[in-house]
Amino acid sequence: MSTTTPTHDMAIDLFKKYNKSESLLKHALSVEGVMRYMANKSEEDEEKWGIIGLIHDLDYEMYPDQHCIMTEKILKENSWPEEYIRAVLSHGWGLASDVKPLTLLEKTIYAIDELTGLVATSALVRPSKSVMDMEARSVKKKWNDKKFAAGVNRTVIEKGAEMLGVSLDDLITDCIMGMRTVAAEIGLKGIGG
Repeated sequence: MSTTTPTHDMAIDLFKKYNKSESLLKHALSVEGVMRYMANKSEEDEEKWGIIGLIHDLDYEMYPDQHCIMTEKILKENSWPEEYIRAVLSHGWGLASDVKPLTLLEKTIYAIDELTGLVATSALVRPSKSVMDMEARSVKKKWNDKKFAAGVNRTVIEKGAEMLGVSLDDLITDCIMGMRTVAAEIGLKGIGG
């Protein structure tokens, strides 16, 4: 079976076929935005990184108990390249997948997936309700409060930063900068934005 090179439109259509939740779509767009930002920063393939970020939680709404497993099946059925599938699976390493992140792309999606949730939640409690005026210290203030964004696995974020060889502050800053590029689409442009 020949593989196809996925496009952004193909990825968004496939994502919407399996996910109806607005919050999941916003999360997918957040991860896509950060992945594109990180790709540009590292002089990597922005389109590929963005598409992988967008599609990473493809199966999460319909198959939460089979997260990553069903994504692999769906992407193979749609003739996605093995490199894309492996990268998507690596974001769930140690939680829903045994695919260890090895490439820069894989380490990046592993590191920033959970972090986008913490950044978004931190932005929503700000007076501006925005990532546009937010800095890493705002997220770090909430870091040790385990009740705040309780679903965010901080250990994964720390492990991801370590894999990438960057400080937690730098990773958070990059995540914020990437989310600023899609702030309007994810509802974090701020009041009136």
